[in-house]
Amino acid sequence: MSQLPLLTNGLADLRKQLNEHSYRYYVLDDPSLPDAEYDRLFRQLQALEAKHPELITSDSPTQRVGSTPLSDFPSINHQVPMLSLGNVFDAEGLQAFVKRVEKELTDLGRALLNEELEFCCEPKLDGLAVSLIYQNGQLVQGVTRGDGQTGEGITENLKTLRSIPLSLRSADNQSLPELLEVRGEVYMPRAAFEAMNEQARLADEKTFANPRNAAAGSLRQLDSRITATRPLEFTAYQVAQISQDFAVETHEKAMQSLKNWGFKISPDLKVVKGYSGLQNFCDALAAKRDQLPYDIDGAVLKINDLRLQAELGFRAREPRWATSFKYPAQEEITRLLDVEFQVGRTGAVTPVARLEPVQVAGVTVSNATLHNMDEIVRLEVRIGDTVIIRRAGDVIPQIVRVVLEQRPTNTQSIIMPTSCPICDSHVERAEGEAAYRCTGGLYCPAQRKEAIKHFASRKAFDIEGLGVKLIDQLVDNELVKSPADLYKLKVEQLANLERMAEKSANNLLEALEVSKKTTLARFIYALGIREVGEATAANLARYFGQLETLKQVSVEQLLDVDDVGPIVAQHIYAFFNEPHNLTTLDDLLAQGIHWPETQVRREDLPLTGQTWVLTGSMQNLTRDQAKEKLEALGAKVAGSVSKKTSQLVAGEAAGSKLTKAESLGVPVMDEQQLLELLASHTG
Repeated sequence: MSQLPLLTNGLADLRKQLNEHSYRYYVLDDPSLPDAEYDRLFRQLQALEAKHPELITSDSPTQRVGSTPLSDFPSINHQVPMLSLGNVFDAEGLQAFVKRVEKELTDLGRALLNEELEFCCEPKLDGLAVSLIYQNGQLVQGVTRGDGQTGEGITENLKTLRSIPLSLRSADNQSLPELLEVRGEVYMPRAAFEAMNEQARLADEKTFANPRNAAAGSLRQLDSRITATRPLEFTAYQVAQISQDFAVETHEKAMQSLKNWGFKISPDLKVVKGYSGLQNFCDALAAKRDQLPYDIDGAVLKINDLRLQAELGFRAREPRWATSFKYPAQEEITRLLDVEFQVGRTGAVTPVARLEPVQVAGVTVSNATLHNMDEIVRLEVRIGDTVIIRRAGDVIPQIVRVVLEQRPTNTQSIIMPTSCPICDSHVERAEGEAAYRCTGGLYCPAQRKEAIKHFASRKAFDIEGLGVKLIDQLVDNELVKSPADLYKLKVEQLANLERMAEKSANNLLEALEVSKKTTLARFIYALGIREVGEATAANLARYFGQLETLKQVSVEQLLDVDDVGPIVAQHIYAFFNEPHNLTTLDDLLAQGIHWPETQVRREDLPLTGQTWVLTGSMQNLTRDQAKEKLEALGAKVAGSVSKKTSQLVAGEAAGSKLTKAESLGVPVMDEQQLLELLASHTG
């Protein structure tokens, strides 16, 4: 028993450390401790409390994990009503608000004598308003706003939020108010909301329509352990009650007191004077609304002087001394008129909703994304439905919910087309993917620029002088519709393009002529077949030896190739079974593109089954050239040395790979020895 006071003090010190670190992390956004160290201290506290449950306190960090589910929430009356704010929507309304409060103050004998009235301004967070009651520094009650007079007691749920202090911070052991009521907003940051919804989609679970609904739904869980898993935050915006000894003169000072006691307050809180100050604040906040990490629907504007607030009082259900400047809504209701399908530069076929035009966030919206067919099924949306759309900043408007109770009887199902709406090629959906894709990669106009850029890239045909901007011009001027058209270009066509002249045109034509001599592996890679990179292209070339053979193989035959799984095999098979692609291949070969034919079986290649690694710089070969030649002999070229490495080629300034190879006993050769090896196999 003699050790009990020592243990109690140790636990108190540990809790104090953890609470201080939580405050710095969640409130100040200035962590002073690595996550791993925080976790270590937290586990230490858990272990001690498990041994001595009688010493657990209500403000311990371990009490944020949630508790036994409730059957319902108790109804609790607010000691001070949580009233609504009035709204203004434009400069005229804002000016009228300022004139009204100035007149009312004058009527009360509070004329300002040519001084401008001081206001405290901050963002109006789009979440759920709650009230927190602290007695002698300890959180004892948390209540939703409800109808303003009565709310729901959700104390256990609110305790799970790390930005809500379970006990008030006391600097230098200063005294704390006997009674404190803090009001604020519980909300979910946008990034956390998107991540949570993405996890729900992957798990085939219901998603939330917007961050506000997500916050409200999370707070109203009868099982607070569920609330504890949700990424909720709390920002304080008002002191509703406080012991008389701690009263201050202004709202700004009250908010600073809350910050000192451990609450997060808005970093955008600002004191301004008069109408012009209010208008400037509202305009500046609106300008950065889309860059904020959370949703807001306006600005809250309050007279800063708390004595003036008290004298002005309330009217009906709103205070006379405050208002909210509302920004255009980010959600609206409209009707889905039709769905069209667009083809992106990678071949993805995406449904796009055509809407009855409606104003959302200050912009007329007539189109919205539906993402993919899985999203259409999840939303249960049909053509003719009444829908809720959301637009936040520069984000493409999206349909977030169907108003099922307003569904007419003549709605139509949305069906993915079986052929590409642009080029009529077959549309496929790979196993495990959400997107449908057009298989006409070389032919489809929607994919044309990307296909040609890939075709001309260094690891494909390596066409010198054919850059991105020139490709854009060639496609935009309809001089090139497929890779084969590159080899049909004339000097006069090129010379007339921007930043091109006859010399540049001739240089490009010469580079095109040089590029006609290639390898089968490069040719396959240049086709841009989905998920077929350099290594897979090289494996296909080695295994099948001829393009004609590859064009006729089955999915089962493709699965016998190294690094080719079911999904990649299906992509390759679909590509070579699309007539448009075969036509483009024939056109390319007709332009004189060629490579050395080989009938050598892969298993007969001299380096088959060996893993080689290249390091250091070489004088006679580039690393890519060396890799290509080794792969042509059957070797697998890896990026790191291991026990399975068959051979290391060390050029000049070889570093850690050489050291590791020597330590593992891996054979090492220099560039000259590599050249001799290559020459011996190529004659």
